[in-house]
This record gives sequence, C-alpha cells and structure tokens, in this order.
Amino acid sequence: MTPTLRRKLEALAERREELERLLADPGVIGDAKRFRQLSREFAQLEPVATALADEAAAKADLAAAEAMRGDPELGELAEEEIAAATARLEQLDAELLAHLIPKDPRDEGDIYLEVRAGTGGDEAAIFAGDLFRMYSRYAERQGWRVEVESANAGEHGGFKEVIARVEGRGAYSRLKFESGTHRVQRVPETESQGRIHTSAATVAIIAVEPEGEPIEINPADLRVDTFRSSGAGGQHVNKTDSAIRITHIPSGVVVESQTERSQHANRDKAMKRLVATLAEAQAAQAAAAVAADRKLQVGSGDRSQRIRTYNYPQGRITDHRVEGLTLYDLPNVLTGDLDALVGRLQAEHQADELARLTGAG
Repeated sequence: MTPTLRRKLEALAERREELERLLADPGVIGDAKRFRQLSREFAQLEPVATALADEAAAKADLAAAEAMRGDPELGELAEEEIAAATARLEQLDAELLAHLIPKDPRDEGDIYLEVRAGTGGDEAAIFAGDLFRMYSRYAERQGWRVEVESANAGEHGGFKEVIARVEGRGAYSRLKFESGTHRVQRVPETESQGRIHTSAATVAIIAVEPEGEPIEINPADLRVDTFRSSGAGGQHVNKTDSAIRITHIPSGVVVESQTERSQHANRDKAMKRLVATLAEAQAAQAAAAVAADRKLQVGSGDRSQRIRTYNYPQGRITDHRVEGLTLYDLPNVLTGDLDALVGRLQAEHQADELARLTGAG
C-alpha cells in the first residue's frame, strides 16, 4: 500500500474517533437528524477501525514470530506463524483498500423502481411485467416492501409502465446496476409460426433520498393535473378525481400517483418522486462526465444502453457490461434469484474502483 493510501486510512480512523466524541455530545444527541447522520457515518467507518486494529495485531504477531526464528527449538513453529501472519496481513491489506472506495450515501436507502415496455408491442409489455415480477420476488427474498405507485397495464398482460417504491435496507446498493435496456429473445404466445422475436423494456432505479444538496423546484415550472384513479381501491376510485399527474415543464419529467385516497396525499407522493427523479438525472450527468472509461457506466443516465439479454430458447442470461457474465439459469433468475448477477456486478464495480484508486494513489 502506498504512503498516500495509508494516510487516507489514518484520516478515516481519525474521523471515526471524532465522530465518537460528537455522538457523546448532548447538543448532537438532541438534534435527531444530525445524530442519525453521524451515527450512519460512524457505522460505515467502524469496519476501518476494526481492520486497522487487526492489522496492528498481525504485525505484532509477525514481529514476535520473526524474533523466535533463530531459536533452535521454536524455529519451525516460528516459520509457521510467520507464514500465517504474512497471509493475514495480505488479506487485511485488501480489506483496507476496499474500505477506501468512496461510499455512496444512497446505498442503504430505498428506491423507485420504474419498468417500461420498449420496442416489441404487446410482447414488450408482457416482458416488462416479467421483469417487474422478477424484481418484486427478489425484494420479497430480501424482506423488502414493494408498493406500486402507478401502473399502466398492457392490453394482453404485463405493463406498458409500472412504477413502485421499494423500501428496505440496501435496496439501492443491490439494484442500482439494473438501470438500462433489457432485451428478451423468445417465441411470443401470439406467434403461430414459432418464430423467435426480440423485444425490450427499460428499467430505471432511482434513489428515494437524493445525494447532495436538496433540489429546489419552482412551482411556476409545474403543471398539475388531476384524473380518476384506475387502480385498486374499491368503489372510491370511480367517484373522485384523486389521482395526480405532475409535469416538470423545463425537463419534461412526468410523475403520477394514484394509490392514495386524497389529492393531497397523492400530490405529496408525486412531488417526492419528482425530486428524486430530477436529482438522479443531475447525478447521472455528473457521473457520465467522469465515467467514460468505466465498465459498468453505473449512473451514467444512458438508459438506452442495452445491458442484458434474456434468451429463452437457451435458458441464458447475458450481461453485456461484464466480460464472461453469462448464466444458464433463466427460470430461477426470473423467479427472483438475482444473487449471482447482483454479486458479480457489485464485485466488478468494486474492482473498477480499486483499480482507479490504486492508480491514483
């Protein structure tokens, strides 16, 4: 590890000690929001302190073993302990480097999941429904809560568009690599000749709690329309125009909410999603400016990028952003078993970040 990277680790350890003092300050304890923010930062830095303590212990073990090297009776044991301590130090060096990768403050938070049918007509809408079901089942496996905020059903099944809020720890960190165009190759049920068709759907993952400064929205830039809810809700949805559609005129972003029984509640939900969507677009533009050489293009904002193909005849899933990432496990993946994909994408992202970090260090 270079001296520059070592100094960065020491700075993190010092920050953790500072946070420990701040969290004991009555003034901080009395400020719930600040206490929560500092507690989250402290929890993120705790593994760094633990790894540094383990490294110090391993170095002490290595020094003790080397001191015994010349002892005729303990020399063999010393060599074994030297090998073990050296291996432990190599492992800890990798762990400490990983801790230097900048943490995305949105990683532990909730998300908006948006799935839209692309090219392919009815088959694209059916595929969009398959994707939404896949993510919903994955969320169930994680113990997350999924709430549909708006949906436009396809004429023959699936969705032309479906937007849901997914609440659960780590939702953004696990699903943030899913944004982009997903392509399916299969024989549609409506195809009488048995020909394979190619259709597509787009997925957007948007953090509920945006990073950085809050987005300021001028009310004059908004057009607010009301309409009659078409989703679940019994007879009520046919009696009042409680659903809300908000258009942000400068960007053209449109958000809807129709799950609540009052205009006020639906407007509040829609505004929160509008803020998150605009913040995500802003963050994507900033990331794209510096991410031209990154494999995953995470957060680049290019949702037209084809990221994955689902080939039904071969039972194959191929992620086009990572060389060699092909799984022949399509049925299980579609039922929500996304761990292999998610884990590989996270590992690739970490490897890219480590390469950039060590290159700069």
